[in-house]
Amino acid sequence: MKNKQLSVYIADDHLLIREGLRRVLKDEAYIDVAGETANSGDVLSFVMENEVDVVILDINFPDRNGLEVLKDIKKAKPEVKVLMLSMYPEEHYAVRALKAGASGYLTKQSASEELIHAVNKVAKGGKYISSELAEKLAFDMDLTVGKASYTELSDREFEVLVLIAKGKPQNEIAADLSLSPSTVNTYRTRILEKLGFKSNAEIIHYAIENKLI
Repeated sequence: MKNKQLSVYIADDHLLIREGLRRVLKDEAYIDVAGETANSGDVLSFVMENEVDVVILDINFPDRNGLEVLKDIKKAKPEVKVLMLSMYPEEHYAVRALKAGASGYLTKQSASEELIHAVNKVAKGGKYISSELAEKLAFDMDLTVGKASYTELSDREFEVLVLIAKGKPQNEIAADLSLSPSTVNTYRTRILEKLGFKSNAEIIHYAIENKLI
């Protein structure tokens, strides 16, 4: 697809990350950086008003989870390819992002080396994960059979788990996610049941052990 101009939009709340991505992309004459934003609220409106081939989307914004933004994009314009960008290890978020509609997942640590390849692959309709993650997923398939895992949680349950693990109280979690405290408590109960835990302390230990925070 190198003979076809590609329009790419960057959404990340860190200026240095955006500058680095833009620099790498602009080295390729066929890639046009159509715009960028630090605000999750700008992403959908830009995609709706402009022709964009690929959105590079941070998985975490201060005001909203990137997975929710991803779902909005895919609902409004399913043809737009979304490449999720994260500081978290692939094995923790990549599968969840792909299930939500992402075309690929790239860690910020590897972005400078893999970005162009990832953009080209998803633009052509492919899926992008690193070869290391593909190998790990294949290796872990047998090991995870029958075991409780955070991958079994819904996106909202997973968000609540991470916020609990960060030590946030129920009322603050409710405000962050625009939910009622009772709804947050319901999600907490489901998390405990699915993972076989009895307390927040176990959730915190589990999240730290699995490097979710």
